[in-house]
Amino acid sequence: MTGEHEQIVLHARDVEFDFSKLPMHWIPGQPQATHSINVLHLALPEGERWFVEVFKQAVPLIRDERLKEDVLGFIGQEAMHAEAHDGAAGHLESAGVSVRPYLSQMEWMFRRLLGDRRGSSREWLIERLALIAAIEHYTAFLGQWVLDAKELDAAHADPTMLDLLRWHGAEEVEHRSVAYDLFCHLDGRYVRRVRSMLVVTPVLAWVFVRGTRFLMKNDPTRPGRASWRGYLRASRRGLLPGPRGLLHEIRPYFRKSYHPTETGNTDQAVAYLASSPAAQAADAPR
Repeated sequence: MTGEHEQIVLHARDVEFDFSKLPMHWIPGQPQATHSINVLHLALPEGERWFVEVFKQAVPLIRDERLKEDVLGFIGQEAMHAEAHDGAAGHLESAGVSVRPYLSQMEWMFRRLLGDRRGSSREWLIERLALIAAIEHYTAFLGQWVLDAKELDAAHADPTMLDLLRWHGAEEVEHRSVAYDLFCHLDGRYVRRVRSMLVVTPVLAWVFVRGTRFLMKNDPTRPGRASWRGYLRASRRGLLPGPRGLLHEIRPYFRKSYHPTETGNTDQAVAYLASSPAAQAADAPR
């Protein structure tokens, strides 16, 4: 349970970001790295709204009050994440990138393929919770990565976008145990956990590869095609997570003794949230 590992009260921060001055390539001179991260703005809103709906269905089944509190905090944070990334996707659209075709694919995946089914059962609910727990393993990894990625600062990445990514990343680290703890509370079968990770990993890879190619192709500045070589160059510069780090992060999830607190630094996440311009503004008395 989360409470057995860390005593953090999760709460949603009503953040706002002004993208009016955001350049198309907010990592200067790095269109592919920029658009690889921009995929988050297209994929996450639908995914996080799906998280929220699935978790709401699970709330009545929770028999532990501390876990229920964590789940409600998670729901609030994920709803805000979806809204913030929607704003960034809207900025891409207004800047001349037609994002609707890709958004439609995300809507189909989360609303139709993974949505409620006629006569949806407890088993289908738990199956989706297991998928969310696996996805949250990766979002915690990405959250910690962006908190650590000083190379983005050195590359003069746009500060508003960095704050969005690091605010989101810090909250992912804050609540990284909740989906896993909820799955374990209601089921927790090891085979299901492993199967879910084996499903989630290639799907997430497809989402990012396809999304990067889509954004590069539809970028009105015509920066060229996305390539594996371009990804490796960006990852070597520390502008994207590298393949070695991603592969290293998969292994712990298959240990029977695994718990999400092994990934990420809570103190670092809390410290960033205390200094984030957007989070500070959201928490300020009004």
